[in-house]
Amino acid sequence: MTALINLLAERTCLLADGATGTNYFDMGLQSGDPPEMWNVEHPERVALLHQQFVDAGADIILTNTFGCNRRRLMLHKQEDRSVELNAAAARIARKVADSADHPVIVAGSVGPSGDLLVPLGELTYDEAVSVFKDQMEGLRDGGVDVMWIETMSAPDEIRAAVEAATSLGLPYTFTASFDTAGRTMMGLEPGALADVVAAEPSAPIAIGANCGVGASDLLVSVLSMTEAAPNRIIIAKANCGIPEVKGDQVVYSGTPDLMARFVSLAVDAGARIIGGCCGTSPNHVAAMREALDRHNKGPRPSRAQIEQDIGPLVNPPIKAGTVPRRRSRRSRA
Repeated sequence: MTALINLLAERTCLLADGATGTNYFDMGLQSGDPPEMWNVEHPERVALLHQQFVDAGADIILTNTFGCNRRRLMLHKQEDRSVELNAAAARIARKVADSADHPVIVAGSVGPSGDLLVPLGELTYDEAVSVFKDQMEGLRDGGVDVMWIETMSAPDEIRAAVEAATSLGLPYTFTASFDTAGRTMMGLEPGALADVVAAEPSAPIAIGANCGVGASDLLVSVLSMTEAAPNRIIIAKANCGIPEVKGDQVVYSGTPDLMARFVSLAVDAGARIIGGCCGTSPNHVAAMREALDRHNKGPRPSRAQIEQDIGPLVNPPIKAGTVPRRRSRRSRA
C-alpha cells in the first residue's frame, strides 16, 4: 500500500496543486532560465510555492522537476546533476508536506524527455528508460510518495517512463496532454490511454489528462477515459483557461470561479484526482478546494453542458481517420 492509495481509500476525490512556471515568473524566474535550478539556488522560493498550495488545501503537491531529466538539462549544461536536483526538489516538497496540518502526498513530477524516440527521432527506447530511471532515482532518494509521469504524448515514451518506475519498484501515475483535436500530439486518443500499459507487470495507481488547450477540452477527454476505463482512477489537471499573449507575458484567462466550476464538472465526469496545470495559482486552488468540499456528485455532464458552463472547446475532437494539426508540447507553466 502506498500513501496515495491509502488517501484515495479514505476520500472520494483528492485535490492536486497548480502551476509551477507561471507562479515562479511572479517570484522572479526569468524567461529561458530552468526552474529546476531553483531547487538548489532558491530552495526557499520552491518551498514557498509548495506551502501556498498546501495552505490553499491541496492534497497532492508536485515536485519542481518537470524538465529535470538529463536530456533537458543538457540545454543548460547541467545534465550531470539530474539525480542531485531531483533529490533536492523532493526533499523540499517532503519537508513542506510533513509539516502540513493535513495529509499531503508528494508526487515526483516526470515530464517528457524533450526528444522524439526512434524512428521519428534519435533517442532509443532503452536510452529513454535510462533517462527516466536516473531522474526517478533522485526523486526516490529525496522521499517522494509516487512518480507522477505527466504531459506525455507518445505511447512508447509513456512505456519507457513506466518501465523506469517499475524497474525501481516505485508506484506511479501517468497523464497525457490531449492538445491536438482531442488527441495527443502523437495521435493517442483518451479512450486508448489505459491500453498503453496493459502489458506492464505493475499497474498505475491512476491515469488521466493534464495541460492541453483548456478546461473544456480536457473534460471531454475525461469523459472518454471514464467511459473506456470505468474502473480506473482518473486524473484531471487542466490549464487555467486559455493562454493569451499580453506584451511579453502569457496570461491565462481562467478565474478562480471558472476553476471551481471545472472541479464540479470533473467530479461529475468521474475524475477522482483533480487539479490545475498552467496558469493555476494558489488562489485558484483555494477556490477549487472550496468547490470540491461543497460539491455533491451529480449526473454525468454532456459536452454541451461542459461548453455551456465553462466555455466552448478550443480544439474539438475530429472524426476518426482525419489527421489532426499538431501542437507543440507544453510544460507545467
